[in-house]
Amino acid sequence: MPSSDQPLVNINEYPLLKLIDSPHDLRRLEPTQLRQVCAEVRNYMIDVITQVGGHFGAGLGVVELTVAAHYAFNTPKDRLVFDTGHQGYPHKILTGRKERLHTIRQQGGLSPFLKQEESEYDIFGAGHATTSISAALGLAAARDLKGDQGHVVAIIGDGAMTGGMAYEAMNNCGLQKRRIIVVLNDNRMSIAPNVWAISNYFTQIAQTTIAQKLRGRVWDLTGEMGTWGDRFRRLASRIENGVRAVITPGILFEALGFHYFGPENGHNVTKLVDLFNFAKAIDGPVLLHVTTEKGKGFAPAEADAAQRLHALGGPTDKITGKAIATPNSGGPKPPKWQVVFGQALVELAQQNPRIVGITAAMPDGTSLDLLQKALPNQFFDVGIAEEHAVTFAAGMAVEGAIPVVAIYSTFLQRGFDQIVHDCALQHLPVVFALDRAGIAGNDGPTHHGALDLSYLRIIQDIVVMAPKDEQELRDMLFTAVNYKQGPIAFRYPRGEGYGVPMRKEFQQIPIGKAETMRPGRDVAILAIGDMAWRAHQAAELLQAADGISCEVVNARFAKPLDTAMIDQLCTRFDKVITLENNVVAGGFGSAVLEHVATQPYHEKVSIKVHGLPANDFVEHGNSEDLLAELDLMPEGIANVVRDFIGLPHGVRHLVSF
Repeated sequence: MPSSDQPLVNINEYPLLKLIDSPHDLRRLEPTQLRQVCAEVRNYMIDVITQVGGHFGAGLGVVELTVAAHYAFNTPKDRLVFDTGHQGYPHKILTGRKERLHTIRQQGGLSPFLKQEESEYDIFGAGHATTSISAALGLAAARDLKGDQGHVVAIIGDGAMTGGMAYEAMNNCGLQKRRIIVVLNDNRMSIAPNVWAISNYFTQIAQTTIAQKLRGRVWDLTGEMGTWGDRFRRLASRIENGVRAVITPGILFEALGFHYFGPENGHNVTKLVDLFNFAKAIDGPVLLHVTTEKGKGFAPAEADAAQRLHALGGPTDKITGKAIATPNSGGPKPPKWQVVFGQALVELAQQNPRIVGITAAMPDGTSLDLLQKALPNQFFDVGIAEEHAVTFAAGMAVEGAIPVVAIYSTFLQRGFDQIVHDCALQHLPVVFALDRAGIAGNDGPTHHGALDLSYLRIIQDIVVMAPKDEQELRDMLFTAVNYKQGPIAFRYPRGEGYGVPMRKEFQQIPIGKAETMRPGRDVAILAIGDMAWRAHQAAELLQAADGISCEVVNARFAKPLDTAMIDQLCTRFDKVITLENNVVAGGFGSAVLEHVATQPYHEKVSIKVHGLPANDFVEHGNSEDLLAELDLMPEGIANVVRDFIGLPHGVRHLVSF
C-alpha cells in the first residue's frame, strides 16, 4: 500500500533535532551540542524504525560519523558519497527527510538507499557495495576540470573492502593524486561478520599490547642512564617509527598513495570533526580509518553477534529487539524459497561431498548459513566479491568439485564477464542459484532481479531454468548438480513459496522440457518461474467469469527452449501470451519470439510478451502490490488476456509491452 505522510513520532520530543531541517541548521550549533544531536538522531531512528522496519544496525553505527561529516563539510557543495545505503538513514534524518523516515521502503515513500532524485544531498545513488571511491574520484576529477575548490568524501564500510573495485579505485586515486578523502568505517562487519583478511589484521593490531609493553620497558630502563639514555631513546624512537610503518594498517594505504590516519574512535563526534578539519588541509588523497560499532546504542543490536540487527522486517519490540507478532489469519506460512533451496542443498551435499556452496557475503540472505552450520568444510564465503566468487567456483569445477554459487540476481550482474569467459567458454559445470529474482520488494530497483533471464540466456553453453514452486526448485537444484556439460542456472523469487506439498526424494527434470499445467482451447499462456501458478489462477478466474478456456504451460526453461511445445501451441492457438517476472526486453518472451519468427506458421499466430517494463525501473514497495500494478498478479493477468483477445473488462490496467 502507498505510504502515509502522517509521522509516527513527535519530533518535538527531540529539542535539537527538531531545529535541524538541513546540514546548514546543524552547522549553526556549537560543537559542544553535537553529542546531544547524535543521541537524538540515534533515538529518533530507533523510535521510527522499530515501528516500520528497515535497515537498522549500519545506520546506528555511523550516527557520529554522519553528524561530524555534515558539520565539518559544507554539504552539499562539499560532496559526501556513501557506499551502499544501509548506512544512509542518519544522513536522511539530517537532510530534511526526518519526518518522512517512517515511509522508508514503502511504496511512494523514501527510498531505502540513496537516490539523486530524492535529495540534493544524495550525491550518488548507492545500492551496491564498493562504488563510493570510484564515484568520488570521478567527482573530484570533474571538480578539478571545472576549477572548483570543494571537498569530496567517500564513506566506505570495511565489508565493502572485500570487493576488488575498491582497490582499483584506490590505486587510481594514488596515481591521480587529487584531493579526495576516503573514510574507512571499520566495524568488522558488512551484513554478516567480515571475511576480510585485512579486517582481521586491523583487529590484531588494535588488540596487541606487546609493542606498548616493550616501549614502556625501554623508556623505564633508559630513564636511568643519563645522557646515554637520551641517545638510546632517540634511537629507539627512530626504530619504533620504522617498525610501526611495517606493522600498522597504514602501510597498505600509503603504498597506494594515500595519507593514512587512524584508527580513530568513530563514536567521538568532536574528535571526528577535528579529524575532518585536519584532513581538509591536506593536498592529495587521504584515508581516515575510524572504528565503529554496528548497532551502537541499541542493546538488542549490540547483543546480536550474527548481524547486529542489520535490518528489521517490521514492527519490533524496543526492549527485546524481537519482531512483534501480527495476527495470523491464514495459519502456518509456506516456507521461503531461499530456505527450501538451503535445506535441499544441505541434503544433497550430505550425499555428495563434492558439492560445495559459495556465497558473496550473504550466508543468511541466501540460506547458505544452513550449509555452513551442517557442513562447514563444504561452505565458502568470499566476501562482497561476486566476480571472484564466479571464477573461484570455476577453479573448483576444474578439479572436480560441484560448486553451487548462491547470489542475489542483481548482484550476479557484476560477475557477467566471469560467467562468460571463465565458466561458459570452458564448459565448466558451475551451478548458479539466483535468489531475489524478479520483483524483490521494499529494497527497490537496486535489488530487483529484473534482468537475469535476459543477461543469462544470451550466453553460449548455459542452461537457464526457473521453478514454478518449491518442489520444482528442489528438483532443479538436483538436476543442476548432476548436469556435467557446462554452467547451469536457476532463478527464484524473494519471500514465501506457494505452500505446495513437497516429497522427500528428488527427481531429475529433462533439460529443455516444459510441462502443461492446465489444458485449454481459446488462448495459451506460456509462463516461466513464479508466474506459472499465477497464470494458472488467472485461467481459473477467466473460466469462471467469462467462460474463457486458457491452456497454461510451465515453460521451466528459458534456455534451451522447448521448441516442440512452442510449435505445438502455435499451431493449435492463434493467440499465445508469454509471461515472466523479468524485463520483456531480451527475456523469455523474446526468446519465444525469436524462435517463432523462423517458423512457417509465424504469420498465423499472434504472440503477446508480458512481463516487467522494458524502459522503466520499478520502484520500491510491497512485492505483491508492485506486481499487481504491473498486471502480474492473477487479476491483472486475466485482464491482459481479455485485452489481448478483445474482451472488455471493468478496470483497465497498465500493460507492459
